[in-house]
Amino acid sequence: MVFEPLTRISAALLLASACTAVHAAPLTLDDALRMAEQHSRLLPAQQAAATAAREMAVAAGRRPDPVLKAGINNLPVNGPDRFSLTADFMTMRSLGVMQEWTRADKLKAGAARYEREAEAADADRQFVLASLQRDTAIAWLERHYLERMREVLLAQRDEARLQVQGAEAAYRGNRGAQADVFAARSAVAQIDDRLAINERELAAAKAMLARWAGNPPEDELGAAPDMATVRLRPEDLDAGIAHHPQVAAMLKREAAAQAQADAARAGKQPDVSLELMVSQRGPAYSNMVSLNVSIPLQWDQKNRQDRELAARLAIVEQMRAQREEETRMHIAEARTLLLQWNSNRERLGRYDRELLPLAADRTRAALVAYRAGASPLASVLDARRGEVETRMDRLRLEMETARLWAQLNYLVPVGHGTPENQP
Repeated sequence: MVFEPLTRISAALLLASACTAVHAAPLTLDDALRMAEQHSRLLPAQQAAATAAREMAVAAGRRPDPVLKAGINNLPVNGPDRFSLTADFMTMRSLGVMQEWTRADKLKAGAARYEREAEAADADRQFVLASLQRDTAIAWLERHYLERMREVLLAQRDEARLQVQGAEAAYRGNRGAQADVFAARSAVAQIDDRLAINERELAAAKAMLARWAGNPPEDELGAAPDMATVRLRPEDLDAGIAHHPQVAAMLKREAAAQAQADAARAGKQPDVSLELMVSQRGPAYSNMVSLNVSIPLQWDQKNRQDRELAARLAIVEQMRAQREEETRMHIAEARTLLLQWNSNRERLGRYDRELLPLAADRTRAALVAYRAGASPLASVLDARRGEVETRMDRLRLEMETARLWAQLNYLVPVGHGTPENQP
């Protein structure tokens, strides 16, 4: 009995340790995308819109409810039989039911309209999902590269502080000038300023990622994904954009408008209403049954039904034209993104082959010359500053390229559309 509380405490500690270990696992891009999908409230909203449209489709495919009618006809209001329900032979108590027999093609067209709207809501959900994945990926990648920039700046600040110590030691030993000390300290201050800017941008990136994925802002990130491929190739662009959720949603709305036009065309044929009524009179008189048929008289069809149909067909044409224009715009945007992405990848290769090695060689040469007394410290600081700028420029270019990759890779949600291809 004494060990039972200790056992409980140990179990609690083990559970807490396990939760901490799970919580401390690095947040990969795939994890962030999965969490964003679970965290989003727009996706359930679109799902509810699709469900609502499908429920309406079922209701629209049914005939109107029957109408129950009850009344008193020919009730005397004066004379010796006034307000009597049985004295006058014309007085009748009537009970009837009326049903409108909507034509089957009209019911089918009404149901088809809401089915198309449900499909449009599903396509809207795919568009929301694609936008969510794109924005989450961009936020994750921006934070990833800002953290890499911070690492570069921290490493350069450590080296700059060593140069401050060297300049101070040289000045104390009458081997260097005081201006070199101030220049070295100024280099450290400049790096500190850039670190402050980086910290501000990194905090904003963490907040944005937490906004989409719902993760704690201080979660450690995992390794970056392979961004050497995209899911679209220029030669497959037209077919790939056909899977774009926004284009697909417009196509479904066009189909819904066509269903409304079909319903308007079916409305040119009137529906029939049938009414059956039983009328009870006084005990001395016979009861009666009435059967009525009602048919709307579309005497001005050219100015009513025909014009309504023309209006619906015009809306269909409007949506078709808008969809075609939207498709052209998305194709042009995707082609531009592909060109920029390929161009940036070529520039990154140039940085790796030429610019970064040259910047490092310049720094080493300036440092060797300074140690040999053939060059002032200012040349070393200038070379070091140039190398830092080159590394930071390369990281900024890589971040921009990663952003383009995310925009291209999530034009449609992951798992839909064309398979991944080489650029």
